[in-house]
Formats: sequence, structure tokens, C-alpha cells
Amino acid sequence: MTSHKDLKELANLFLRLGLTAFGGPAAHIAMMQKEVVDRRQWMTHQHFLDLLGATQLIPGPNSTEMAIHIGQERGGWKGLLLAGACFIMPAVVITAIIAWLYQVYGQLPQVSSWMAGMKPAIIAVILGAIVPLAKKAFKNKGLLLLLTASLMGVNELVLMFGAGGIMLLIQLSRQSAGTIKGYIPAILLQSPYVIGANTRLFLIFLKIGALLYGSGYVLFAFLDNELVAKGLLSRHQLTDAIAIGQFTPGPVFSAVTFIGWQISGWQGAALATLGVFLPSFIFVALLNPLLGWMRRSQVFSSFLDGVNAAAIALVLAVCISLGRETFIDWRMILIGLLSAAVVFGRPRINSAFVIVGGMVLGYILQWL
Repeated sequence: MTSHKDLKELANLFLRLGLTAFGGPAAHIAMMQKEVVDRRQWMTHQHFLDLLGATQLIPGPNSTEMAIHIGQERGGWKGLLLAGACFIMPAVVITAIIAWLYQVYGQLPQVSSWMAGMKPAIIAVILGAIVPLAKKAFKNKGLLLLLTASLMGVNELVLMFGAGGIMLLIQLSRQSAGTIKGYIPAILLQSPYVIGANTRLFLIFLKIGALLYGSGYVLFAFLDNELVAKGLLSRHQLTDAIAIGQFTPGPVFSAVTFIGWQISGWQGAALATLGVFLPSFIFVALLNPLLGWMRRSQVFSSFLDGVNAAAIALVLAVCISLGRETFIDWRMILIGLLSAAVVFGRPRINSAFVIVGGMVLGYILQWL
């Protein structure tokens, strides 16, 4: 039975994360791991890793789906709705305010001087979270192969299902007797009929939320095809939406709030936001109950192990890519080393303080 205290704690945690989780999905997930596994001990590293692997198997924003998974684990269907909404809403409100100001003044606020030191701090936060997860995930020597494949640009779905399938086949080959019935995981989402909101804009974003795999940059490629190419949005507006997704906290997908506002005011912002995030709630609600059964099954437990290892490889690949872009001078290297010292030396410290510290250092060091 879910208590009021549990729901209040979920709301407080994910509201705070929604306000302070900068840096994209990998950083968000790292912050959740610190809070949920290390500080609050709501679940084990292994179970957190299973949830992380599950988010890679379904479309939609990974960090938002991770928040929804955690909410369902902690508070049932009420927790599912509460955690997801609390994680999403701060970014949506901030983005809506920026969208209104942009519509009035025609430009974005200048924040680059404060954001310079954010990336090295974020890399340290991600690495701090990924090390204990990696110890659970890499029970074999497949790390280097998976990481190499990810860095070479192998599609993440191929990587996830490929690694899971290989582990499943290995487990089946070890069984001397017995057979397993064919299992094809399939989640079908039919576009819902929403009275008064079944508009072209809503359906465009619903389709994107239901079909999109990959990072926020993949989202913007979809938007380019669906909106810019069809004359609903300018390329300049899309570029500004990408910038907003980077310098606001919370899920990158909240940039659709800005896009919806530019197309059709606050109604467009609301429809775009609802459309892109709704499928994530449905997918998680359908998939989460299956995870316990899969982990208890010897055969499908092996499949999860393979998926989890691929998920960790994908996160490490993000770190390497960020590192190539970030560590270009002594200032960024210094911020990265200091952040890593804090993350690994004081593992229970709130990750938001590390990121804010990196931003402050970046601002100060630019004058040297």
C-alpha cells in the first residue's frame, strides 16, 4: 500500500531533479542513480540497471521514462504519474516562459558564459554513477566490443537487442534439456482520440513520442522533417529550440513546448508537450510489470544482462563524445578533474552542487 509519505517524497525528489538536472539524459540518469540507489536505497544497483535497460527498449525520452519507472516501483500507478509529471513540469514551465519572451522579444537570453563549465562537471557526474552500474552489468568481456560498436555509430536498437539476443542464445545453448516457447515482445500504441485536442499538431508530436528512439538530437531531426520541411516552423526557430533544450534543466524533449508555442501559442505548447510525453507513460506502464518476470526467468534474465551491458556502453560512448568536445583547454580539464575528485571522493554529495560548481568555475576561469 502506497503511503502519502512515499508519494510526497517522490514529488519532492523529482521536482528538485526537474529543476536541477542539467546536461541531457545520461546526466539525469546519473543523478537519479545517486538519489535512488546510493542515498535513499529504494532499490539495488541491479534493479536500477534493469530499469535503465528497459528504457532503451522502448521509444521516447530515456530519463523521463526512468523517472516514470522509479515512480511506479515506489508508488504504483500514482507514483508513476506523479514522478513523471514532477520531473517534466519544471522544464516545461521554464521553457514556456522562455517561449513567451522569445515571441515578444525575438531572441534568447545570453547564458553561454555561465554554461562553459557545465559539461566537464556533467561528465564527472555521469562517470561517478556509471562505475557501480558497470560492475553489475559487465559480467563478461563484452564491454570493449559494445563500446567500440557504439562509438562506430551502430544503431542503438541493433546494439541493445543484439547484445540481449546473444546472451539469450548463450543461455539457451547451456541448457541441456527443455525448450522455450517463442517470445516476441511487442507494445502497440494506438493514437488515442482526444476530444477537442485531436489536431494535426498533437498527432505529429504523439507520433514522434511513440516512435522516436535515440537522443534529443534525433528528436530535432524528426522535427526538421515534420515541421520545418512542411513550413510549420522556421529553421532558425528549430535551432533556438535546440539551444533551449541544452541550457534548461530537465528532459531535452521539453523543447517541444517552445516549438508548440511558436506554432500556436500556449495551446500549441500544451498539445505538443502532451503528445510527445504521453506515450512514455503508456509504454512504461505496460513494460514495467514484465521486468520482474524476465529477471526471475533464467533465460530472459540473460537477455536483460545483455541489454544492460549495451545500455552502459551507450552511456560511456556519450561520455567519450562529450569529452572530445569539452576537454579542449586547461580550464575545462581543471574543472573536470576537480568535479571528478568531488564525485568520487564524496559520493553522497548532491550532483546538482557539482554541476553548479562547474558552472561557477567556468564563469570565473574564462577571465584568466
